[in-house]
Formats: sequence, C-alpha cells, structure tokens
Amino acid sequence: MKLIVNGEPLEARADTLDGLLAELGYEGDWYATALNSEFVPGPRRTETPLAEGDRIEIVTPRQGG
Repeated sequence: MKLIVNGEPLEARADTLDGLLAELGYEGDWYATALNSEFVPGPRRTETPLAEGDRIEIVTPRQGG
C-alpha cells in the first residue's frame, strides 16, 4: 500500500501502525507516532489500521547542543 512516512512516499506491506514500525526497523518505545495528524499512543499502535494514502509521522528524540 502507498503511504506517506515523514513526508516521503513509501510502499509498505503492513496493515497496522505497529506492523509498519516493525517493517521499517523501529524498536522500543522511545518515539512518538501520528497518523493523519492525530497522535497515536504506543499501546494503541497494534490496533491502529493503515489505509492507502495515510500520512504517518515518526518522531524520535535528538541530542544536540
């Protein structure tokens, strides 16, 4: 299915947000996710379905100075 992930087009096989994160190699729970501009808490990712054209944002903490 065609998705937009962090502003970039992506072809994915996953049908849930949790599945997409696994497909992309994200591990742990130290990041935030949004689906079509709506925040999705970590525990709800496994039950959050994806559909053609969905926009997903994955935000990770960064260090800097």
